[in-house]
Amino acid sequence: MLAYVGLAHVVLFPILLALFFIDERTIMGINAWIKPMKFALSIVIYLWTVGWFTSYLSAYPRTVRFISWGIAATMIVEMVCIVFQAARGVQSHFNYSTTFDAIIFMLMGTAIAINTLLFIWMTILFFVVSMSLPPTYRLAIRTALLFFLFASAIGGMMVGQASHSVGVADGGAGLPFVNWSIEGGDLRIAHFIGIHSLQIIPFFAYQVERKQWQYAHAWVWAFSAVYAGITVFIFWEAKNARPLLSTIFG
Repeated sequence: MLAYVGLAHVVLFPILLALFFIDERTIMGINAWIKPMKFALSIVIYLWTVGWFTSYLSAYPRTVRFISWGIAATMIVEMVCIVFQAARGVQSHFNYSTTFDAIIFMLMGTAIAINTLLFIWMTILFFVVSMSLPPTYRLAIRTALLFFLFASAIGGMMVGQASHSVGVADGGAGLPFVNWSIEGGDLRIAHFIGIHSLQIIPFFAYQVERKQWQYAHAWVWAFSAVYAGITVFIFWEAKNARPLLSTIFG
C-alpha cells in the first residue's frame, strides 16, 4: 500500500507541474500549485521510507499492515485537501477564513495527528523488537525516527501559532520553490531538515557499514550529533525571527 500510494504521488507530480504552467493564480504570493508539488514529492519520499523501515518488522505482519494502511490513508487525506484548496485558489494551511476552510484544515490536522500516532507506534517497535540488523544501522534508524518526531513537534508548533513565520507575516518574499522566508524566521526549515533525517542518517550509516569504517558506531553518533546541532541551531534562529540567509551569511 505504501509503495502504491507513493507511486500515485509520482504520477500526480507531472500533472501538478502542468497546472503550474497553465494556471497563473497565486496564493499568498506564489503559484497555487507549488505547495501541492512540494507535498507530493515529500509524501513520496516519506511513504517509501516508511515502507523501507517496516520491511524490517516482518515478524509482525498484521501490525505492519495496520500501520502501513493507516499512514497511507492519512497521506491521501492530506494530499486531497491540499490539492482541493489549491484548485479553489485558497490557502490550505492555517486557513480559518470560513467555516468550510477551517473544517478542511481540521481534517488535515486530524490526519496528521493519526499519522504521528502510527509513526510513534512504529518507533516503539524499533526500540523493543529484536531484528537482524547491523547495530550501527539499527542505531541510525532509531535516531532518525526520534529526529522525525522532533520535526513533527515543530509542525505542531506551527499549527499552534497558526503560521510558519516568526517576526513577519506568512506569504512574504522567500527562496525559489521552497519559499522559505528571506525576511524573517521560518520554522519550516528546521521542520524540513528534521523530517528528512529519516533518509539521511540511515543512508550515512549504510555507507559506513558498506565501507567498513573503523569505529562505525562513533561515526554514526558524531554525524547524528552534528545533524541535531544544525537542526536545533536553525530552529533557534527561526524562533528569534532571523531568516536562513542571514543565519548562513551573517
